[in-house]
Amino acid sequence: MKIALLLTGNELMSGDTVDSNSAYIAQSLKDLNLVPFVKKVVGDDLALLISSIRELAQISDVLVINGGLGPTNNDLTSQALAEAMGSTISRNEYAFNELKKWAEPRGFILTESNLKQADLPDVCDVIDNPVGSAVGFRCIYNECLIMCTPGVPSEFKVMVENQILPLIKAHGATQLGTGQHGTMQLSNIITRLRLFGITESGLQDTINRVFPQWPKNVDLGFRVQMPVIEIKIATLGDDSAALNQHWVDKFTEYFSDYIIGRDSTRLTQALNRALLENGQVLTVAESCTGGAIAAGITSESGSSKVFEAGYVTYSNKVKMGTLNVKQQTLNSYGAVSAEVVEEMVKGALIASSSSIGLAVSGIAGPDGGTDEKPVGTVWIAWGEKGQVQSRCFHLPMPRTAFQNSVTAIAMDLVRRQVLGLPTNVDYFSELKRKAQ
Repeated sequence: MKIALLLTGNELMSGDTVDSNSAYIAQSLKDLNLVPFVKKVVGDDLALLISSIRELAQISDVLVINGGLGPTNNDLTSQALAEAMGSTISRNEYAFNELKKWAEPRGFILTESNLKQADLPDVCDVIDNPVGSAVGFRCIYNECLIMCTPGVPSEFKVMVENQILPLIKAHGATQLGTGQHGTMQLSNIITRLRLFGITESGLQDTINRVFPQWPKNVDLGFRVQMPVIEIKIATLGDDSAALNQHWVDKFTEYFSDYIIGRDSTRLTQALNRALLENGQVLTVAESCTGGAIAAGITSESGSSKVFEAGYVTYSNKVKMGTLNVKQQTLNSYGAVSAEVVEEMVKGALIASSSSIGLAVSGIAGPDGGTDEKPVGTVWIAWGEKGQVQSRCFHLPMPRTAFQNSVTAIAMDLVRRQVLGLPTNVDYFSELKRKAQ
């Protein structure tokens, strides 16, 4: 089945906007065992858009047009499609009502420019946009399914998952055996697993060693979505469901410690779920991450059931005053040390009524490192009252990447602790604690 992409916008041509939408839909199309066979990017030029639509519709089964649905004069997709097909444009009642429903709760007054987004080719049906103001629309032209979508990535992604892929799949069913540009295999089963705590290369090496006879008819795909790795196990054919389940079970059995969930599960969701299911409430004390751990946990709905307090104690003075870290400990070992982060955890547990605590202290850089404690050194401590442990990591990377990595590792250590899983995971190269 031939899929074509047509992206429009002067901002794409000038480089002011980076095209992430085509990469996203290309990845998503793999779920249907499809890849785009042509991608074309054009500016806001009506004649060029019209000719491009006619050209691509002639050689494709599906044409996805992305961008040009906004309220300004250079948003030309609706007009271009109408002229390419010889259709007229009029105000679509459904699109108009959807636009009003989007505007009213926001107190947004619709102008004539905004109403332009409801003016669609008469031959088209609406594709709902549950996020933004501009609906998409679709039609059949030269037996090609044409779908027009907004250029805003957050809107486009939702529409791809909820509507574009199902429409492509349905259109593919009508092509089976028709002798068009190709046929589409619909009997596919796909399972997505999300892992954290192992590198992509480490995962591949382990799979090669543990499963040397991994069958060729079970597709194993990798996609790094920092800070996690997504594994896709896909099978085809009449027995695809049973085959898929068999290899998912084998994969899960071996890598269960690293699997945080399925589909779009986030590490914060996995941590909060582990805390909730085990009746634990967390408090955190942060230095080098500046509150990122607390922010991540509380970004999830229902976090009030598993999170009580967060302390951002950047200075030694606040560490002592808020978390009861001892002056002598700081003088003897320094702020970035096992002794200090363990006292931070103990102090946070005393200051709150939480059942489990977490603390981090590190050198994010680019300055502040020493020969003994270079930039990228971080100590992480976690545990319950009377059972606090700590680990040291060396993460030599830019400041923001360092903070993000520390945040993720710290969350996962608590997740593993709560679930009774090993916490001696070699996320990266660990610095061994020097004998004092």
